[in-house]
Amino acid sequence: MIGFRDFQSNPLYESVVKGVELFREEKCDSIMAVGGGSAMDVAKCIKLYSGCSGDGAEGSWLNAEIVPNSIPFIAMPTTAGTGSEATRYAVIYHNDAKQSITSESIIPGIVLMDPNALKTLPLYQKKATMMDALCHAIESFWSVNSTDQSKEYSRAAIQAVLKHMNGYLANTEDGNAGMLKAAHTAGQAINITQTTAGHAMCYKITSLFRSAHGHAAILCDRVLFPWMVENTDKCIDPRGEEYLRATLDEIGHAMGCEDAKAGADKLKSIFDELGLEVPTASAEQFEILKNSVNPVRLKNHPIALDVDTIDSLYHTILNGES
Repeated sequence: MIGFRDFQSNPLYESVVKGVELFREEKCDSIMAVGGGSAMDVAKCIKLYSGCSGDGAEGSWLNAEIVPNSIPFIAMPTTAGTGSEATRYAVIYHNDAKQSITSESIIPGIVLMDPNALKTLPLYQKKATMMDALCHAIESFWSVNSTDQSKEYSRAAIQAVLKHMNGYLANTEDGNAGMLKAAHTAGQAINITQTTAGHAMCYKITSLFRSAHGHAAILCDRVLFPWMVENTDKCIDPRGEEYLRATLDEIGHAMGCEDAKAGADKLKSIFDELGLEVPTASAEQFEILKNSVNPVRLKNHPIALDVDTIDSLYHTILNGES
């Protein structure tokens, strides 16, 4: 077995190129990814680009025609959050720009889940990855791309996160096993729907304040959820405002609450109980944030968002301003 560890969090395209080079040199015939989201993303891209011609210099593979391959691909997540082992997506960076990679051929054929792999995960990372899974499930639920199947996954993931939260944070085997399954199920949901405004808004928070991805995601969604409850009249989901209201209530019900408003309140209380930091942004940082949002992900969001609204939401997310 040949090991490859030459990558970092928010992995670089150059690391993928090195991985493909090693894969070819050693004449490997399969890939196994062990780790969190970054390890999964690198492994997915090694699988995807291993059949491309050339050496991948200057980002050439990013625009190359991809021919799907049948290289056996096994994934073993060591965090319970990204759900990357269940999705057709990967993220890498080239020249400081985020590259979103999508291909059905990069979904692992086999997933191994070992709750013992989570035992040494630092508490902050456990909190952050757990919130990433919860945000995946919630955002998938309200996405304009949601289906009956994706909603089943979302509902099951939300319920599993809440059921296993205490055991997971206490590092019990049952809690760890339950959270691994919850994160995987949430991954199955976003594999159908993709994420929405919460994730679109959280990426720059991660880079500006060095917050873990899941930490940044819950910072956003704890504010987005109640804002959405109050602004369903701006609905852009073709299924209509009444449908959106019912969907938001369904999310509340999945959280064990009477309606959407109570669900939004519960989401905020979960964040507060975890004791995650709320960064404070400067005027310059707010300017960067409001112009950083990926418009593609906003198309998945069921309520229209313009630059001024995004700016206002960021002020509430970070500085608590209304």
